[in-house]
Amino acid sequence: MSAGDAAGAQPAKTQLRVGRLVKAHGLKGAFKLELYTDDPEGRFVPGNTFTLQVPETSPWHGRELTVREFRWMNSHPVAFFEGVDDRTAAEELVKAILWIDQDTESAPAEDDAWYDHQLVGLDVVRDGAVIGRVVRVDHFPAQDLLIIRPTGRGEDADVLVPFVSAIVPEVDVEGGRVVVTPPAGLFEEIPGDDDAPREETGSDEDAAAADDASEGDESDEVADSRED
Repeated sequence: MSAGDAAGAQPAKTQLRVGRLVKAHGLKGAFKLELYTDDPEGRFVPGNTFTLQVPETSPWHGRELTVREFRWMNSHPVAFFEGVDDRTAAEELVKAILWIDQDTESAPAEDDAWYDHQLVGLDVVRDGAVIGRVVRVDHFPAQDLLIIRPTGRGEDADVLVPFVSAIVPEVDVEGGRVVVTPPAGLFEEIPGDDDAPREETGSDEDAAAADDASEGDESDEVADSRED
């Protein structure tokens, strides 16, 4: 399998994606991390080894990283790895993704627990229609968030959905979907009101003659009621 883009190819083993090296931190080879695990202290234990996902052209391709130290700095996860001793070496690994072998004994024992990689890519269904897909799971002390990208939209339209049963009542990994019942306003309406068909109002002369008539006020009221 070849690396088709800058991120390289996903490892062929059954593994879990646990983090990404976001940027070099300081002068001693440390990295700020983006975490894809809800147990960073358990994954980033000194001595634990990760498979690297990097481009084939990288000198680190095919190699592994071993954790030397993990800590929190200003609420950000920071890690040091064996063999990465300065900022120059760290910058060669920025954007690398870290994978670890899946431990079948550590699989979630609860029916309502899933690994991040099981959720990412699932279709998001609301009222029987697919409205997007899960692109990421973010973990916070209070609750987890599903990052959902609406269909046909870009990254800037991503929606943060609390991963709680009241809003995400169904997760069907085998069926490839999650069902959401979001509160009003969490998602933009699909399709938008601007896509609704408009009633014909007659000729241009008739429309111009009605500029000062009460029909203009009615039109404004209808628009206001749609916003409600």
